[in-house]
Amino acid sequence: MNNQDQKHDAAVDQYVIFKLDGESYGVSIHFVEIIEKVTDITRVPNAQPYILGVINLRGEIVPVIDLRKLFGLESIPVTDDSRIIILSVEELTVGIMTDSSSEVLSIPQENIENATSVLSHVEETSIKGIGKIDDRMIIMLDVFAILGLNDQESSEERSQEH
Repeated sequence: MNNQDQKHDAAVDQYVIFKLDGESYGVSIHFVEIIEKVTDITRVPNAQPYILGVINLRGEIVPVIDLRKLFGLESIPVTDDSRIIILSVEELTVGIMTDSSSEVLSIPQENIENATSVLSHVEETSIKGIGKIDDRMIIMLDVFAILGLNDQESSEERSQEH
């Protein structure tokens, strides 16, 4: 592989695309462990309101986040299309509930616009950017922000940018 190929590969990333409230969202495939059909979710007392509960994933207890609640969207019943996307970030494994999971897309970096230029500060906390591919717009999620894993340094950098 020559340097040109390496540059090209570095500028394109793959994203798992899913739907929430009719909108397309994307999460980097690097964090996705598996996509599961919805199974029994056990509620956990005193958990944050956006935590649906936990599931038993092949012997591992995995918390499940309700992205609809986290993003202030209206709750809907689970359907046959609903999926739990299992994310593995650093030492943490967590599931995110989605309305459906549709595909994996390769999106060039130049097709992803920075969230700060499009959204207000409040909205951008869990959004990394907006991906444009063909006629579609895909909201790219910041997995670290959703899971509350942003370290002090990146929080300070973000506050200096504003």
